[in-house]
Amino acid sequence: MERKIYPKILEIKNLKKAAQRIKQAIKQKEHIILYGDSDLDGVCSVIILQETLLSLGGNISALYFPDREQEGYGITKTALERLKPHAPGLLISMDLGITNFEEIRQARSIGFKVILVDHHEILSVLPEADIIVDPKQPGETYPFHGFAACGLTLRLALLLLSKEASPALISGLKELAALATVADMMPRKEDNLQIIQEGLATMGSSWRPGIKAFERFEEFKRIKSVEVRITQMIALLNVRDVEHGIPAAYRVLASHAEQEAVDLLSVLQEKHKIRKDNIRLYAERVRSSLVRAPLPVVIFEGDESFDYILLGSVASIISQEYNVPAFIYKRGELEGIGSVRAPSGYDTVKAMKACAPLLLTYGGHAQASGFRLPNANLEKFKDCLIEYFTNHE
Repeated sequence: MERKIYPKILEIKNLKKAAQRIKQAIKQKEHIILYGDSDLDGVCSVIILQETLLSLGGNISALYFPDREQEGYGITKTALERLKPHAPGLLISMDLGITNFEEIRQARSIGFKVILVDHHEILSVLPEADIIVDPKQPGETYPFHGFAACGLTLRLALLLLSKEASPALISGLKELAALATVADMMPRKEDNLQIIQEGLATMGSSWRPGIKAFERFEEFKRIKSVEVRITQMIALLNVRDVEHGIPAAYRVLASHAEQEAVDLLSVLQEKHKIRKDNIRLYAERVRSSLVRAPLPVVIFEGDESFDYILLGSVASIISQEYNVPAFIYKRGELEGIGSVRAPSGYDTVKAMKACAPLLLTYGGHAQASGFRLPNANLEKFKDCLIEYFTNHE
């Protein structure tokens, strides 16, 4: 597909403002907290900005990836309590935050200045962050809105770095942005196409130990297709393995030792086999529950035994098979937490907005989103979704 080249005078809203504020923080030796989602887009965004800031002498006092199952999605109150010792400082959130109204007010009351770098849908209003970079916000004039968070973070990093920055550093950042843009299933056109092409161009000769580690596996070396290689890399990096709050994807991609990354990838390979089996099992359980009823306008299924990290994959399978939105959740002791996938043409964020009084949190993209709610509201939420999709889609 042909890539459009936009004039340099066109800029993503607030991107330059964010770069200037970060440069100020570096100069004044402020505490900088990098806060990212635990998926590959969030992880790569954090590494991109971390490596950029370290090259510029930034004082990074903490990294934080919220545990979605234990804390919820986004900037969480649990996280802010843990990060209090680092205040005052500059909190930069990536791939989350655009729906965290109360938490951002809390962050600012603690003493943090807050920069949001996000690409998810705006709800009704914007949170009270100091600076917001999100191409979907009102007043955005940049023509392309389909970035992953890592693409926005890469643009921010390139603004921060001088023209004399190491070509190796730049290529390493672009590789991460390409990997995460593909992983987040963003549209492969215009700016994203450039990000993917430039990142993949050097990935085969990458200096990054975490990427080189894949070449140590015979089954990976036998794969000739770049597309299949990237798919296999993403599959392993998406396996849940958290150590001291740090996801496996970060520990692989930010590793300084190739053997360390190889050892971790071996563990992830074994976990990946179990993950695939569990996804098949969960999907079959959802299918079996649907046999007893006529085909619904929306699928809303869950179980207390489901592993939250697998729900997105299960929802994707079910949504594709039945061609309707799939809301798949894990029922916890007090709350349910779920992932949503939908075919093209559906807007699940709008649907949840119509049911917002029943939810604790929700947000994401039109066809890929998530939610959290009290268990007492599960059936009410299901009824609300059925009513919405019956009347609006």
